[in-house]
Amino acid sequence: MTSLPRLGPAQRAVVAGWFPRATLVADHSWDPVGRAVLHLRSDDRHYIVKAGVPGDHHMDREIVAHSTVVEPLAARGLAPRMVHADPALRLLATTYLPGVLVEGTPAEAEPDTYRRAGRALALLHAQGTRPGDDYERRVDAKALTWLDRDHRIPHDIAQRLRAELAVPVPPRPLTPTHGDWQPRNWIVDQGRVAVIDFGRADWRPAATDLARLDAQQFRGRPQLLLDFLEGLGDDPRTPGSWRRDRLREAIGTAVWAYLVGDEQFEQQGHRMIADVLDGS
Repeated sequence: MTSLPRLGPAQRAVVAGWFPRATLVADHSWDPVGRAVLHLRSDDRHYIVKAGVPGDHHMDREIVAHSTVVEPLAARGLAPRMVHADPALRLLATTYLPGVLVEGTPAEAEPDTYRRAGRALALLHAQGTRPGDDYERRVDAKALTWLDRDHRIPHDIAQRLRAELAVPVPPRPLTPTHGDWQPRNWIVDQGRVAVIDFGRADWRPAATDLARLDAQQFRGRPQLLLDFLEGLGDDPRTPGSWRRDRLREAIGTAVWAYLVGDEQFEQQGHRMIADVLDGS
């Protein structure tokens, strides 16, 4: 077994048991919290091993997602398939998907990419529904908690945001969602568009999976939205709730980016806030 960077001793021991003849192909780790993402080769097969640190709830979510809702996508080659998992150690091994990330490539501007990504998302959303119950109240409270933290949102704007969050929106059914559905997490290979990284997966309203695309790839390019919706098969957005989805996403982006020192992403968050408040 080759040396495995960023893994703790217990994690290394478990991975050595899973893949005793593995060699490290590449270290794709980048997450600031210390999560490891390793590309391994074992017995002429390729795998991705992801390992979290204590308190890494994204790894918890990813393991749950692979255990419950990802398999229908994996069966079609549209997501990695779970091979091993140790939830107590926040350790996951999946198959490796060949291809390149869509972000930053010509595929990011191609209509067929969005139709295919929409079809894949429809498959994920089709895995079930649950009543919305107190979802809207909980996520509004989370958005208010973001506003209670340090940020650079002007005081008058923050007050407008708080006032909007104080007005309830109707409950919606929840479906399995990815939580970060965008070209950064899509892999293209010979026309197939697959998805990776289920670390933000959870049960939410289906429309929330359009929020990051709305703020980035769809902004100023309405045809890409139409292509995506064609693949998705319907439009899960409803006016009042969709505005609230965008508002929560904008607040979280602006505040989180400020707290971690990502000024470019913070500016995107401020632009997202302005777009919502201006009705764009």
